[in-house]
Amino acid sequence: MSVVIVGTLDTKGEEIGFARDVIEAQGVDVHVVDTGVVGEPPFEPETSASAVAEAAGTTLEGLRNEADRGEAMAAMGDGAAEIAQQLHDEGILDGVLGLGGSGNTSIATTAMRALPVGVPKLMVSTMASGDTEPYVGSRDVMMLYSVADIEGLNQLSRQVIANAALAMVGMVTNDPDVDVEDRPTIGITMFGVTTPCVQTARENLEEKGYETIVFHATGTGGRAMESLVEEGVIDGVLDVTTTEWADELVGGVLNAGPDRLEAAGDEGIPQVVSTGALDMVNFGPRESVPEEFEGRQFHVHNPQVTLMRTTPEENAELGAIIAEKLNAATGPTALALPLGGVSAIDVEGEDFHDPDADAALFDALRSTLDDDVERIELETDINDEPFAETLAETLDEYMRDAGRGPASDGR
Repeated sequence: MSVVIVGTLDTKGEEIGFARDVIEAQGVDVHVVDTGVVGEPPFEPETSASAVAEAAGTTLEGLRNEADRGEAMAAMGDGAAEIAQQLHDEGILDGVLGLGGSGNTSIATTAMRALPVGVPKLMVSTMASGDTEPYVGSRDVMMLYSVADIEGLNQLSRQVIANAALAMVGMVTNDPDVDVEDRPTIGITMFGVTTPCVQTARENLEEKGYETIVFHATGTGGRAMESLVEEGVIDGVLDVTTTEWADELVGGVLNAGPDRLEAAGDEGIPQVVSTGALDMVNFGPRESVPEEFEGRQFHVHNPQVTLMRTTPEENAELGAIIAEKLNAATGPTALALPLGGVSAIDVEGEDFHDPDADAALFDALRSTLDDDVERIELETDINDEPFAETLAETLDEYMRDAGRGPASDGR
């Protein structure tokens, strides 16, 4: 077993050396990747900073001469990611540990995000008690707050770093004995307001012999699902909850970026897509909503989450965007419309019930969608059982026709 430590030896050499010694004392090999740019390392790493820079298509001398910290950090991050992938492919990397402040946190977590889900990834960082989304992204990166700055060894830093080192040893040396069934895997997107639909559809698909992975459509959730589609982990997609596009369009906090809804189509895998929670844009606490939206209709979901109703004009634009994404798909694709409401609070008597806004969404989808994308319309809301069952049955039919179903050997 081998742990890779990614760190700037010119500034954190003593601390990285301490972590290395703790790990090696447990009988685990260590491979140190130096990402320091300015100074010389206090000991010889297994992968030098020069090699990291070269892996990024540049040179250490060039980065030093440019004296641009931001450019250097980006380059060393790219190089570290390339090195980490190589070491993993060669069987040298069983887990990766990082130590540092903002600079090496950016570098080391770039390397971590390049590795498959399931490879242990632990970052000891001064940045771990804040917004960690830029570092974690859509990967299973663990972050441990260093409490004190990583600047010299003392009674506090020794304990925190030793804990991290021993945690990494535990992860790479112990078999979790997790049962892995060779079943076709379906990715499903969910929000609280689409939970009944997803629960029914998931149970239906599992009864048919599929494994399901549910992703919370919080921006990173959608990106995580799509990255796993690209990696071949997911065989089919039930995209119940496309709400992340509302945040992308309007400016909410849970957007998944402009490439959302492209991975399944690009890979040509079966997908059934719906309009879950397109009635809402997400913000944090009520007082955090930008002033430009004052006067809009809001629903306080909880003290930390405020929802804003999408307008007919926004829904029309959302419909056109989603239809174009589905039109570009290369695999079997269906769009399912719940004409009675797209979320639990978009039904009669609830805060976001707005037939005009829903009609604008549905009309834009109908007018933009190509004929080769199957369109399914039901006079139910999204959480009605018949709608969820239709989603599951349609996707199952697509999967079997494509040779990807539970009874086939096409996986």
